[in-house]
Amino acid sequence: MTRPHIVIIGGGFGGLSAARKLKRADADVTLIDRTNHHLFQPLLYQVATASLSSSDVTAPIRHILNGQENTEVLLGEVTAIDVARRIVSIDNGEHEVKYDYLIVAPGSRHAYFGHDDWEPLAPGLKALEDAAEIRRRFLVAFELAEKEENAAKRDAYMTFVIVGGGPTGVELSGAISTIAKKGLYRDFRHIDTRNANVILLEGGHRILPTFPADLAGSARRSLEGLGVTVRTDSIVTDIELDAVSIGDEKIATNTVFWAAGNVASPLGKMLGAEVDRSGKVLVNPDLSVPGHPEVFVVGDLALVNRPDGRPVPGVSPAAIQEGRVAAMNVRRQMWRQETKPFRYFNKGDLAVIGRSRAIADFGMVRLSGRIAWLLWLFVHIMYLVGFRNRLSVFIQWAYSYLTYAGGARVITRSDIHKRTNTTGSP
Repeated sequence: MTRPHIVIIGGGFGGLSAARKLKRADADVTLIDRTNHHLFQPLLYQVATASLSSSDVTAPIRHILNGQENTEVLLGEVTAIDVARRIVSIDNGEHEVKYDYLIVAPGSRHAYFGHDDWEPLAPGLKALEDAAEIRRRFLVAFELAEKEENAAKRDAYMTFVIVGGGPTGVELSGAISTIAKKGLYRDFRHIDTRNANVILLEGGHRILPTFPADLAGSARRSLEGLGVTVRTDSIVTDIELDAVSIGDEKIATNTVFWAAGNVASPLGKMLGAEVDRSGKVLVNPDLSVPGHPEVFVVGDLALVNRPDGRPVPGVSPAAIQEGRVAAMNVRRQMWRQETKPFRYFNKGDLAVIGRSRAIADFGMVRLSGRIAWLLWLFVHIMYLVGFRNRLSVFIQWAYSYLTYAGGARVITRSDIHKRTNTTGSP
């Protein structure tokens, strides 16, 4: 008798946790991803700010799953899903994979709210390529300022605008300000990087809206203590090569980073289910797609509500839990058992602002400052995939804490060539 074939789309937190949960399943498992690595997104901003290298936050998917004899990994981009025929198409139909059960966990991308033309001017942070581009622009900006004789242009090079006051925007702005003011100022002769102007723009009334107001206020004060200018109720209306507009006001800058929102993968619309405005699939309580009990959606693509009606947040612990539940529900279907609904267990929310500064929300317990920062360090070290990554990151963090020196401040000739021959902005 032919064993069931389970296909998993995506090697992120949700897809990888599902694959691991199926290690001993009496089935053949195929995991498909457009890259060959699992990315630890919570630390991606440190790659973008030259604090860590890309190898510190990635692990080869094949290596992670090489002990699972029932699992294979395919490198390719899923471009179509035919739920009627139960077929997944890879790379525009060059390869097709049939499935008996499907777990869809492709993640999300940054959303520009109808202004996709802003993306080349204000890159977001979701993939290694994004982090490399942000790091390039961040480092090249100081190099260009070092050579610039015009004071206004030099100030524009040293002005960094981050759009979006969620966790990514807060972490990115705090890291940029810390590195500029503490780590780089001895490296240049004609500019003082401590004069860098880091501006965090948030369209809402406060930053970190998913955190309690008192912790968000603490985070804002910490950012301002690091030299970041935090501006709330500031909706960006235009982004140009050399400026960001907030209504009639223009901020002169050559470097803008986007952290204002996410949009779900377009694969969700191929499943024949209802989706919300951001493209998330409205799934059943057991994470299956209405009308297709053999298809499950997890992670950023799934819209599932908690008992109080609030949606499950798009964070890595939620994706991990969803991946495990989806995998177990697949096994229950194989065993002819009834599937079980997903119940999200909130382990708490953490956000780091800068060196020795973080906030933590565990419901009844709220922490800020050094204690929250140490807790953030411990949690992220433990969630990293692979002992080598944990050891490497720990050593680099310890070194950076003592010296403020980063370990990945490399600019290649192609970086400079790209800067001077394409967009005209760092």
